[in-house]
Amino acid sequence: MEQLLSILIGIGLSATCGFRIFVPLLGMSIAFHAGALNFAPGFAWIGSWPATITFGIAMVLEIAAYYIPWVDNLLDTIATPAAIIAGTIATASMIGDTTPFFRWSAAIIAGGGVAGLIQGTSVAVRGFSAASTGGIANPAVSTGELAASILGTVLSILTPYVAIILFALLLSMIMRQLSNRNKAKPA
Repeated sequence: MEQLLSILIGIGLSATCGFRIFVPLLGMSIAFHAGALNFAPGFAWIGSWPATITFGIAMVLEIAAYYIPWVDNLLDTIATPAAIIAGTIATASMIGDTTPFFRWSAAIIAGGGVAGLIQGTSVAVRGFSAASTGGIANPAVSTGELAASILGTVLSILTPYVAIILFALLLSMIMRQLSNRNKAKPA
């Protein structure tokens, strides 16, 4: 049961990496310092003070960049692979006492996959916002993503079951929208 809980925490944190890369990493580091989170062997560096400071600085820069119209769209080209990597690391760091094969398979498939799906959806929403409003609505999109990342990080650490349910609902809404969009396209 403890292993399942660790996997759920990792997947929840990975999903938040799809909204903002450094918010969940900083949240993990702070939670470690507060004694609310432990890492799998080999991942203690996430909770080190240099990592905490680095994640904090990177988070501030990432948040600021997403509020600059058109820079936010450019940032998405870098953020997409970085979100997948961060999501993979977030999940791998939570899965302890198992084989490396299972840890990394679950981390890549579940962690990196969910981070990539959320990030890809975020890129599409931002692209639509930029195209339809000339970028004027992008700060509102950025604020929503930041709120989702902060809330998702906190919920993933404190109440992972609730976080997973919310992310599952979000993913089902995304999939439904994509399905409806594909049905509406003429063949």
